[in-house]
Amino acid sequence: MAAGSFRGRLSTPFRRRLSAFLSLLLLLAVAASETLPRRSRPIGRGASPLGPLDHRHLAIIINAADPLSETIGRAYQGARLIPADQVIRVRFSPRTEALSPSEFRRIKRAVDSRTPGHVQVYALAWAAPYRVGCQSITSAFTFGLDSRFCASGCRTTALSPLFARGDVRRPWDQLGIRPSMLLAATSPEMARRFIQKGVASDGTAPEGTAYLLSTGDARRNTRAAGYGRVVAAMGSRFRVRVVASDALVGAQDVMAYFTGLAFPVGIRTNRFRPGAVADHLTSFGGKLTDSPQMSALRWLEAGATGSYGTVVEPCNFPAKFSDPGLLLTYYRRGDTLIESYWRSVAMPGQGVFIGEPLARPWPVRGGLNPGDAAGARPRRAR
Repeated sequence: MAAGSFRGRLSTPFRRRLSAFLSLLLLLAVAASETLPRRSRPIGRGASPLGPLDHRHLAIIINAADPLSETIGRAYQGARLIPADQVIRVRFSPRTEALSPSEFRRIKRAVDSRTPGHVQVYALAWAAPYRVGCQSITSAFTFGLDSRFCASGCRTTALSPLFARGDVRRPWDQLGIRPSMLLAATSPEMARRFIQKGVASDGTAPEGTAYLLSTGDARRNTRAAGYGRVVAAMGSRFRVRVVASDALVGAQDVMAYFTGLAFPVGIRTNRFRPGAVADHLTSFGGKLTDSPQMSALRWLEAGATGSYGTVVEPCNFPAKFSDPGLLLTYYRRGDTLIESYWRSVAMPGQGVFIGEPLARPWPVRGGLNPGDAAGARPRRAR
């Protein structure tokens, strides 16, 4: 959403159709989360309940050429007790914001060959590089290099097979993809802080508020049209406040903060609870280390546990950013941060997910067993 980037803005009819579509998905997600505790199917012989992901299902990818990546990866391995065979080291220059497609293919082949078959998700232990060609690095590790997840100008991209899919508990086993999240930090201290906050949040069912800011920046305020359905969906189960302001200052109970600005101000004056999520709808929040706008890293520095931002010009398509209602619905159901964030973005090809992947502030509200996978057939990712 840089200057002059809105010649191809969404038409009003398309916005209405998209809003209705997202509203329907949110209602379905809420209904599913409410029925899970009451409708668990009998577990077959030899089967075990499929709960949220945990340390058994995550592999850490470390850049062995980057001392900071080593430090971040080791800290996370210790904090989450990740088995040694789920720590994978590769080598590439840390002094770059983007990997070339050929370099990425080399790295991805090495990672694929060393990933144990039971691993379902990746944690990438660095802040840069954050892009591979026209894709974000988290979408490249998840989907492989795929031009369908790119767009030149104001165009849509392919939909994520994980979007609003609360039934997918084992994405590699069911869909042949491994969702990825950056353990993005610019110092060991920063990494330790947000990792510790993620671990500390587990199962705490925290009190807190989701703040949905409706700002004066009309180009970036496109999510605000859906705030009413978020409030309606959460009801009395979780406190949601819609705030007509460009800034939230001095809030002491932030569990979620969503806004649409290039430079949100005052974020450090707020107190983010362990496990909190926060992001801002703008063009280059995912350019973590060299953004002309506010980097999504600032949310983690302010105290949030997870965030999201785009790495190339997405235009103001709400579908290319997180849907607050879906994110909160799955998070409160007891899903991990990586599961909840990935389920909330319809078109994640141009955006990076950052934070502590296994943070799970709310206890599981119901179990799924292998029969609840909606008949998904395993397939191999490219």
